[in-house]
Amino acid sequence: MDKYLNKRKNLAYPYVVWSVGFTVIPLIVILRYALLDRTGAFTLSNILAIVDPVNLKALIFSLEIAGGCTLICILLAYPLVLALKRLNFGGRRSTIFILILPMWMNFILKLLAWQMILSSNGILNLVLSRMGIGSIDISNTYISIMIGVVYDYLPYMVLPLYDAVSAIDDDIIEAAEDLGAKKLTVFGRIIFPLSIPGLMSGITMVFVPSMTSFVTADILGGGKLQLVGNIIEQEFIQSMDWNMGAGLSVALMIFVLISMAFTVEKHEQSDRQEETAW
Repeated sequence: MDKYLNKRKNLAYPYVVWSVGFTVIPLIVILRYALLDRTGAFTLSNILAIVDPVNLKALIFSLEIAGGCTLICILLAYPLVLALKRLNFGGRRSTIFILILPMWMNFILKLLAWQMILSSNGILNLVLSRMGIGSIDISNTYISIMIGVVYDYLPYMVLPLYDAVSAIDDDIIEAAEDLGAKKLTVFGRIIFPLSIPGLMSGITMVFVPSMTSFVTADILGGGKLQLVGNIIEQEFIQSMDWNMGAGLSVALMIFVLISMAFTVEKHEQSDRQEETAW
């Protein structure tokens, strides 16, 4: 038995090597650049530069985009997931396939397609003009960036939520409905609490990448609106100041880790409250 367990542990070695080579070592390199200036002297100014007016403005805008994207994805994902739960196996499979199909496309091509749709002379305004509504100007705006990030990260909210909701026993829901519970009550007292683990996974997979999706801001925002990821990219690529870029990256990483720790703590508190109530 021990020999069998040791063989199973050996299967983890490739993952350990991969993690050390492509995660741990790069993080150490970034941290080294962040804590040194161009002369090689120790400094915290690169990390503290996140509070500079320009960088702080980009950080706040990034939080607005990430928070708005996460909230919209939640509001869109729950109805879709509940509808998927009621479909037969073939319907669920087809719908999920359609949902994840755009994930197989090139990221830049998807953004360029949305740029064509949302531009002043794009498909959206053409359709609205034919309907007699008139054109709208949302290209290179906050709205266009939000549309891009929601479109890109919605599947990452739907899939973990679907796994969590599909695991809920239908008998529990039917029992609640037989006892007179309305649909909103069933959702609030049964479905939502039991789907929180999937919701937490979805929030993690949507909030963090949407906060740093600088390519979306470049293409759909026209370079007029900058996320903190755009500032970091400029420090690395244009200014060639790797120390400042690494410092801002570390500051952002610290902020994200604190946010995720706070989210996990809230989730654990809600679990303890539910156990106490039971």
